[in-house]
Amino acid sequence: MSSKGGGTALSRRNYRLASDTDKPKVTGIVNEKLLSDYLHHVFPASSKHGPASATYRKILNFQDLGAHLERQLSEDEPAEDGTDQVDGRLGPSTVVLDHTSGFEGLLFVDDDLLGVIGHSNFSSIRATTCVYKGKWVYEVLISSQGLMQIGWCTLNCRFNQEEGVGDTPDSYAYDGNRVRKWNVTTTNYGKSWAAGDIVSCMIDLDEGTITFCLNGQSLGTAFSNIKMGPGVAYFPAISLSFKESVAFNFGSRPLRYPVEGYLPLQDPPTADLNKANRLLGYMKTVLSTGIDTQEEKLTERDISSWQLQGEPTVLVTLAHIFNHFAPLMCKVYLVEDVLMNFLLGILEGGGSVDEHPLIQQLLDLFWLLMEDFEVNECLKQLMMSLLRAYRFSPIIPDLGFQIHYLRLTTAILRHEKSRKYLLSNVTFDVLRSVVFFYIKTPLRVKEAGLEELIPTTWWPTRFDKEGKDEKDLRHETAEERLRRRAYERGCQRLKKRIEVVEELQVQILRLMLNNKDKGTGEASRYIFLNKFRKFLQENASNRGNPTVLCPPEYMVCFMHRLITAVRSYWDEGKRKSPGAISSEEAYVPPQVFYNGKVDYFDLQRLGGLLSHLKKTLKDDLASKANIIIDPAEIQAASMDDLDEDEESGAAQRPSGAAAMGGALARPSWLSSPTLGRANRFLSTAAVSLMTPRRPLAPPEKVKVRTLPVEQRTEEDIEGSHGNDGLLLGRPLEEPDQPITEKSLLEILDGIVMMYNLSVHQQLGKMVVVSDDVHEYAVALKDTEEKIARCPGRRPDILEELQKSQKVFAEKLNHLSRRLAWINATIYSKEKMLDVYWLLRVCIRTIEHADNTGSLFAFTPEFYLNVAMNSYSALKNYFSPSNSMEELPGYEDTLTQLAAILAKHFADPRIVGTDIKDSLMQALASYVCYPQSLRAVERIPEEQRVAMMRNLLAPYEQRPWAQTNWILVRLWRGCGFGYRYTRLPHLLKTKPEDANLPSLQKPCPSLLLQRHMAELLSQDKDMAASFLNSVLNQLNWAFSEFIGMIQEIQQAAERPERNFVDTRQLKVCATCFDLSVSLLRVLEMTVTLVPEIFLDWNRPSAELLLRRLAQLLNQVLNRVTAERNLFDRVVNLRLPGLESVDHYPILVAVTGILVRILVDSERQGIARAASVLLSDPCFQLHSIQHLLGEGEASAAGADHKHFSLHAYTDYISAEEEQKVEQMLAFLTEESKQAAATTAPTSEDDLCPICYAHSISAIFKPCSHKSCKACINQHLMNNKDCFFCKATITGVEDYSKPAGS
Repeated sequence: MSSKGGGTALSRRNYRLASDTDKPKVTGIVNEKLLSDYLHHVFPASSKHGPASATYRKILNFQDLGAHLERQLSEDEPAEDGTDQVDGRLGPSTVVLDHTSGFEGLLFVDDDLLGVIGHSNFSSIRATTCVYKGKWVYEVLISSQGLMQIGWCTLNCRFNQEEGVGDTPDSYAYDGNRVRKWNVTTTNYGKSWAAGDIVSCMIDLDEGTITFCLNGQSLGTAFSNIKMGPGVAYFPAISLSFKESVAFNFGSRPLRYPVEGYLPLQDPPTADLNKANRLLGYMKTVLSTGIDTQEEKLTERDISSWQLQGEPTVLVTLAHIFNHFAPLMCKVYLVEDVLMNFLLGILEGGGSVDEHPLIQQLLDLFWLLMEDFEVNECLKQLMMSLLRAYRFSPIIPDLGFQIHYLRLTTAILRHEKSRKYLLSNVTFDVLRSVVFFYIKTPLRVKEAGLEELIPTTWWPTRFDKEGKDEKDLRHETAEERLRRRAYERGCQRLKKRIEVVEELQVQILRLMLNNKDKGTGEASRYIFLNKFRKFLQENASNRGNPTVLCPPEYMVCFMHRLITAVRSYWDEGKRKSPGAISSEEAYVPPQVFYNGKVDYFDLQRLGGLLSHLKKTLKDDLASKANIIIDPAEIQAASMDDLDEDEESGAAQRPSGAAAMGGALARPSWLSSPTLGRANRFLSTAAVSLMTPRRPLAPPEKVKVRTLPVEQRTEEDIEGSHGNDGLLLGRPLEEPDQPITEKSLLEILDGIVMMYNLSVHQQLGKMVVVSDDVHEYAVALKDTEEKIARCPGRRPDILEELQKSQKVFAEKLNHLSRRLAWINATIYSKEKMLDVYWLLRVCIRTIEHADNTGSLFAFTPEFYLNVAMNSYSALKNYFSPSNSMEELPGYEDTLTQLAAILAKHFADPRIVGTDIKDSLMQALASYVCYPQSLRAVERIPEEQRVAMMRNLLAPYEQRPWAQTNWILVRLWRGCGFGYRYTRLPHLLKTKPEDANLPSLQKPCPSLLLQRHMAELLSQDKDMAASFLNSVLNQLNWAFSEFIGMIQEIQQAAERPERNFVDTRQLKVCATCFDLSVSLLRVLEMTVTLVPEIFLDWNRPSAELLLRRLAQLLNQVLNRVTAERNLFDRVVNLRLPGLESVDHYPILVAVTGILVRILVDSERQGIARAASVLLSDPCFQLHSIQHLLGEGEASAAGADHKHFSLHAYTDYISAEEEQKVEQMLAFLTEESKQAAATTAPTSEDDLCPICYAHSISAIFKPCSHKSCKACINQHLMNNKDCFFCKATITGVEDYSKPAGS
């Protein structure tokens, strides 16, 4: 019943009551005496006037009721003589933060001037009111647990970006982040606080003390003898660092933890409170009194079964009560103190929310008897109060507080009209209702009662060599087993408690997603959908702005509840229409990405920016999906043109849903003067496409503009006859079958986006608790072993060790209980299944989009990101408690993901460099683990071969280091001395993280090696270009490495103490690792396809072999020269250069040499030996050095020498034998070569390198050089060295015998 006409609300209501009383006959059913008895029963006279006996009291009817009620209520009002002004306080009676002059730094202050967020290094702000005598208290609600100093200061305190409350003489503060108190100096005090705690700040200006409480528990007197006297008055004040946020309660709402003897800074509205409580009493009497007109008497009835029926007597009575009650219900204090407690009382008895229909009846009554603006304000304040209560309630073992507030929230949201009002105007706008779906983690285990719930704690006590927990439970002692089982039972109990809360949260979401409540305008789900999209937009586009960002820990919980709710609706729909697909098979169809019905803001697509894609792919859209892009949209000269079109479009279209109360919904940008421009700008950024229909006639192509998010109606989303709604423009590759309700598809798309925005990071963040448990467990075990070994004569050491043991054990008790909580709320089996479901949704979505050919470019990047990240989360974050192998269909999912990575890491449709890098890294880590490597081997053969072909593309013009690393991983375990997980010299050091891909045991793939061999032997051109690029990169990487170690060596030898830049050390180590991995790829190629180098019928074989020999000689000479640069830098053992050592690089070189000089057929060996020996850099002692022979013996015994013999664990006897064989062969060959080669005259040497004899003549100019020089030159250039003529051919040249 909305008021039409412009009169004030009050006059209208009086008019209504008058019209009721003008027609006394309406109450004809109730005779006059009965009515009078009823009204006297509902509004009894107060005892002040003496007990009026029933015979003497005045007959009361509706005409006199107004005046009677006024009289009753006026008794509560205090006499107006101003004596209630409390002494000791100065300033306005409504206390808020002083946002005009009392602040320092940058801050965001809420509209109510009570909430504040720091936006600079260290900002401070104080309140508007100060106190100079008496006892006072205020409360601070901690929203983030970072660095803050909260307390009191005087007007003289001057703060800056480094000094805040507590850092100046007359300011005093408590800091629960560092657990200290501050007054110029600082000492330990109190406990640590967490988000969701409430700090009470008390000042006693009679005794001169300041005290703080945390969640109602006193932390003891913090400061005594504070400065007092004339001119000294204290203001509440706070200093906070960047992004920290709190809300103050100076008394504008009831204090959560009132302290006896202390007054809130702002007086409670006592008169209004008494009035509201009295009116509520009247209302309860009406609800519990029945009128029996036959017997003509009043009857008692059960208040909980009361129903709003059309009894005129009751309604008119209630209307009189509401005449006074309604205006009071717009005030925060009264809503929280009176109404919320009354409604919570109704639900006290337990049972399901359905068993308490009274709340629904009361809300009907509110909407009937209050003005719309009053109900709106009342519901808004009620929801805000519930939210605050939920968020700032302490955690107790049965989560009773949280359950209590959630049940009332559910009861209110069951009321359709209230739900729609709240959804439209409160839940995502003011409230960020996501808080309702969060379950906070207790920082202080003791107070949360986790000790009673999990009396026995347990942690892993057995670790293998690499420091990982051993999974094998056979070695457990009986006591350990009992402890572990008791701990697991405690965790189960905790999980059951948490599941009750989660179930209520899902109920709330199911109410918000209801799409059947169309009786009062648009269904709730469509209101929710548009708000949800806006919420995502704020979080996607304001990544740096803390005020609108939803904290990631809230996002995680919200996402899980949303998945549960969406899947339950999805499967309900499936039961109704069996043709649709079940939620197990869910995916987002590709047309959603390009038909412009869903706004993706400015998020990157796989093919680049949307505007670019609309220009380049408009023909494909028209031919494949019947979609024509409006040319005006492509050519819009400026955003302003778009704005004007937008407004005219909005004007022509009737607004979708009527808002509450029947007024037309106004566009949301009108409500915020500051956001207007941005909102309009973002709403027009969507793609504007046509509505293709699929009738029998040939499809017509129409142009339409897209609607901004807020203006979409149900029809725009679900579609209607002949209109596909969200699924406009189905490409021919998509099956023509119903998937589910289209609104659920959009929510699903939003869930994937949420995971990408912040859920994944948060999942990674919370793993630290289990890492801490692991570290402390290792430390404790270590300490216990030391205690066992401690000699009896050293009691001092023993005492220290026992102290450490006690500290570690206490810490582990605390952490293992905290871990139980985190495992139940974040890493439980159910949550793992949710993330797994999301992974499969992304995989199916990508597969469907991939089938559309060029339109795949429209897919948002975040789908690929979520596919990769959710897999890594399942593997790394959920692993200890839940193993990934147990997931249903796990192997198939791995294979599907492998196919996606293999296909798209070199997909030309994907342009973003970041996403390409991510795909490459994901594939690189995928081939490090046996299970996922087998998954790569299971993908169809043509895809495997295509992947190997992409990996073997020449290394120029692309990021090659990652693909090289992938090839190395496929080889690791097959190469010479290449079966190690960690390098020999690093075995004693503890690995940073044993789960790293690089620390996995070797698992070579013979299948993929076979593909590589086939590709390289068949495609001669590709083989030549691939190997040339590998040799070029090796040349570059090794030269860079040598250059850098020269600089490091020089820096280290300078007399003054100086440090080498760590970044330089890192780059140097990377160049070394690259050189080693490139050598390993060469070893792999030589082993798999030796003919590339040794079959000289192949055009480039001889050249490649010469280049290879040249590089191998360079590396050997640099690394093995006696007392050389390499030796000296390795012996410095600089942090950051741990991986630089003789072993990895020399073994890789040896592997190549052995392959070509020992394991080939005779002709090949002869060719290889002659090329190697004819290289001018060849030195035999470099080869001898490998086995510790040669000049080493002469160098004296002080210098420990490298030798392959020392690495028996790493190099097999057979491998050693081959090296010795090679050394003997080369020694023999070099002797013969020295004997047979006659000294060559200078004229016969190649004029370019002066190393080889002339062996080639150029056509047509007849200049000469050796073959190696001309072949290398012709790779990049076709002009002659000497005369710049174009070379058309090269012929062999041998010196004429006579000359």
